[in-house]
Amino acid sequence: MVDVVCVMEALAEQGVTVLFKADAERMRDGVRPWTFVANGGPFHEDLLVRTDAASVEDCLKTCLPRLRDRGLVIPE
Repeated sequence: MVDVVCVMEALAEQGVTVLFKADAERMRDGVRPWTFVANGGPFHEDLLVRTDAASVEDCLKTCLPRLRDRGLVIPE
């Protein structure tokens, strides 16, 4: 499993703002309670990668390839 803290630190070091959110209401309702958002940065002004998913792992599976495709370096 990917270390979430390492991922967030690696992105922040590259000027990207990262947010992970767990929504209690959506968790209670069983509807994709986790949200991942990565945006901005001095070299990535148009960067916006976002997903809502059932787990942290699912968020990362969706978003990390998209971030890597944009040239960001993220630990395995």
